[in-house]
Amino acid sequence: METIILVLAIAFALSWIPAMVVYLVARRRNAGERVITCPETHCTEVVRVDAGHAAWSHLRGEKDLRLDTCSRWPERPGCGQECLAEIESAPDGCLVRERLRNWYRGTSCAFCGMGIGPLHFFEHQPGLRSPEGRTLFWDEVLPKDLPEVLRTHQPVCFDCLIAESFREKFPERVVDDPWHEVDRLKTRLPGPMA
Repeated sequence: METIILVLAIAFALSWIPAMVVYLVARRRNAGERVITCPETHCTEVVRVDAGHAAWSHLRGEKDLRLDTCSRWPERPGCGQECLAEIESAPDGCLVRERLRNWYRGTSCAFCGMGIGPLHFFEHQPGLRSPEGRTLFWDEVLPKDLPEVLRTHQPVCFDCLIAESFREKFPERVVDDPWHEVDRLKTRLPGPMA
């Protein structure tokens, strides 16, 4: 009798594995900051969808999104969340990480010309070059400024980002050889971004 109960308990626990996988995948898809245009103010705002609620509703066979946070909420907490229509209609769901993946896809570094490969968010990340020539890491950019930054800045590979940011911070420690011009495309070993 105890063996039958143990087998049934194991079978019951294993039957929940597919549901948990579907839940975790849906939660991951709905998690993250999103850049939207507020229908009320027509300004760029940053929102976050309640990923747990969205995943649970997906598991039930529905699609019910609601906001978890919004950059306007300290002043305007009771909005009607009309921006959810923009999130549902956008192919990338307005996710910051997806917009960055699409922006970097097929681009080349502004300094060395090497192609910037697909982004993997747990590896070294490429950066940006401002119109003034300054290099930026992504943590220096506010998500609210993302549309303007993607329109005006250039992509920079991780290697050049590190080298040029060092050059900007410590110009007295950098020595360029004026007699030996180096072709960075030929000398650079392909790394994780190449």
